[in-house]
Amino acid sequence: MYLPDIIDNFGKTNNIAHIYRENILTYEDLKKKSDALAFYLIKILDHDQSPIIVYGHKENEMLICFLACVKSGHPYVPLDSSIPDQRVKRIIERSGSKLIFCLEEIVLDTTNIMIIDNTKINELISSFLGKTPDIKFRVHNDDVFYIIYTSGSTGNPKGVQITLSSLDSFVKWGLNICNLNNKQQYVFMNQAPFSFDLSVMDLYLSLASGSTLFSIDKQMISNLGELFRYFSQAKINVWVSTPSFAELCLADKSFNDLLLPDLKLFLFCGEVLSNKCAEKLLERFKNARIFNMYGPTETTVAVTAVEITQKLCKSYNPLPVGYAKNDCKIFIIDSDGEIISDENKKGEIYIAGDSVSIGYYKDEDITKKAFSKITLDGQEKRCYKTGDLGYYKDGMLHYSGRIDYQIKLSGHRIELEEIDNALRELTIIKHATVIPVSKNGRIHYLTAVVVLNRAFEQTDFEIGLLIKKELSRILPDYMIPRKIIFRESVPLTINGKINRKALTEELQ
Repeated sequence: MYLPDIIDNFGKTNNIAHIYRENILTYEDLKKKSDALAFYLIKILDHDQSPIIVYGHKENEMLICFLACVKSGHPYVPLDSSIPDQRVKRIIERSGSKLIFCLEEIVLDTTNIMIIDNTKINELISSFLGKTPDIKFRVHNDDVFYIIYTSGSTGNPKGVQITLSSLDSFVKWGLNICNLNNKQQYVFMNQAPFSFDLSVMDLYLSLASGSTLFSIDKQMISNLGELFRYFSQAKINVWVSTPSFAELCLADKSFNDLLLPDLKLFLFCGEVLSNKCAEKLLERFKNARIFNMYGPTETTVAVTAVEITQKLCKSYNPLPVGYAKNDCKIFIIDSDGEIISDENKKGEIYIAGDSVSIGYYKDEDITKKAFSKITLDGQEKRCYKTGDLGYYKDGMLHYSGRIDYQIKLSGHRIELEEIDNALRELTIIKHATVIPVSKNGRIHYLTAVVVLNRAFEQTDFEIGLLIKKELSRILPDYMIPRKIIFRESVPLTINGKINRKALTEELQ
């Protein structure tokens, strides 16, 4: 069945679709309001299928706008309000969007783009309430359902296009892992911003099962006392987050099954799950199962999973990311482009199958470098060259980090070169590079090594604060280096490039 129809069918129940602070959205309202807004979009845009930007944080209207877009034939582009304005503008320009739903205030110097704020959205919903959008306009299986922009090495974000069929593939697999009882309504925790692909996991597994999405925001996360008060009322059954967020919560001893007595399942993706974190969770939540998952944004959230048990923790360090979903095939490829059949031998991870993206939006050159097609079981399938290192052991995939300068930090995928470029754009900087600092095989923070173009009267500390302030205008918080080290020069390789390896060894 068509995914939006599955979600709409829960509109006949009394189920709650979304809870955000004191705001509650029912499935009935989600259907009626998304229908009304979709009807309006068809009215003004007709058969135009250009992407629509949805800008906000965790408001109920985010979900309404997402479904309105796809019901009217448009992929949506989620943008979180924590993203710097300059980056938002860059994404808007690259997307070619003609319309933006703005649920929070933002200053945009834009022309030829319609901006609809939250007040206007609700006015439009009231005006067209009861109208049903014509199904001939809606996004179909091979059409793009959403576009998520990720970091790009040139400083230009890349728009990953995910079709409805790819999302369907993920949802069916994910629901099977969750093993949900359709007679019961569950509560999924939403930690990640909707512009981060991890949120697709909790959002659509929740909506496709008629469950409740319980959203927490950046303010709650910055105050564990407030966050835990919300947890005590939430009756969360399925926890979806990065391992880093779980570790943040584990620092407080009250984070246990007394605080979350209804918790049955942890789903982790986006970065490495450490043995230490998994063991603490198993100890504190004895009735909950833990799944470790892996998958780039380009392959629709996740394509592998394995249940983490005490036995597995004792047998493997680092932990495996598991077994591939049944409609995907994962290969380990050596530097000569040959498939590695030996276990324990590392190579680049290639993923082929129904979950793979059709490529980057309006970027054919980069798409050709990362995507290809292969034949599996007599059928042509898309294949993605991940840039990740991995190997098989005991039939399970193990992730071993990035081949290039792309890293994962706190669940966010970051191109280090993008930060380098941002640093070098600052007028006071002559040379700069950013180095990830690791401990026990996991990246903990970023350090920038900087050469200034002249002497300054301010202290290094004061100049460092100035650099961070300037970077915050163009980069998200998670991309701002924690430490800044000033040097008179940086080591270079023979061919004149900054010697990252030497700096990395020095800073570890």
